[in-house]
Amino acid sequence: MRVAFASGKGGTGKTTLATNIAALLAGRGVAVRLLDADVEEPDCHLFLHPRLERREPVEVLIPEVDEAKCTGCGTCAEVCAFKAITVIGTTVLVFPELCHSCGACTLLCPENAIHEVTRETGNVDHAVVELDGRRPFPLVTGVLTIGEAKPVPATRATLAAADDSAAEVVLIDAPPGTSCPVIEAVRGSDLVVLVTEPTPFGLNDLKLAVEMVRALRMPCVVAVNRADLGDDRVREYCREEGLEIVLELKNDRHLAEAYARGDLLIEAVDGLEATLAAAWDRIVAAAQTGRAAE
Repeated sequence: MRVAFASGKGGTGKTTLATNIAALLAGRGVAVRLLDADVEEPDCHLFLHPRLERREPVEVLIPEVDEAKCTGCGTCAEVCAFKAITVIGTTVLVFPELCHSCGACTLLCPENAIHEVTRETGNVDHAVVELDGRRPFPLVTGVLTIGEAKPVPATRATLAAADDSAAEVVLIDAPPGTSCPVIEAVRGSDLVVLVTEPTPFGLNDLKLAVEMVRALRMPCVVAVNRADLGDDRVREYCREEGLEIVLELKNDRHLAEAYARGDLLIEAVDGLEATLAAAWDRIVAAAQTGRAAE
């Protein structure tokens, strides 16, 4: 089973929920794998303190021009939909940060003056989480190189780690928002857990996230953090839209203190493991219902 944790905005507790659910399942002896696909700001490792095993580069293809063959005809610039190539006189300028590696310039160059070379845009860290009394499990973290404009290749490389996985459960910590990296991260999941909070901003961004998931024709449920603050408009919206709320966490000082220390909540706060276990059972039931409806 593959479950993604997403949110319309940052700071709702998405990563906190994903890491604690992973630890919960590891405590049950489940073969779980956690993928941190929030490649621009990955922070699952801050709570799980994994042991790094290996690091793999994320590489994309970009064009390189053979000036000896190039005639400056401008075909490459004409076919590039992303304006990653321009021709000034007989000089061809390539802007790697804009290139989407489509290969059109290489394919259509009449002089065969363009070939593709690799360019590193990030890395994927493969690590193992070893918690006392819990089954060790893999943590795969995608990290985008600072200054890179396109996170999707790093996101895709992170998710590829699930393709050869023998895990019973794959959990994905998706980026916040509703942009391309989020869509890439949640695509193919059996269920998306949307984490929100009962505030005007939380409700607005929850609506956007629900629209995104429904456009992808994927089932989703909602988890509400700091549920005793704000108002009831998030609950009302969920009732109107037929969205199940699988978890409501109160604004507890002990939770905040454990989070600030970088501790796992289920190990620091009494009774929380049972609460998350009940939420996980609802998530599993929702995922099975979603699969049955396909």
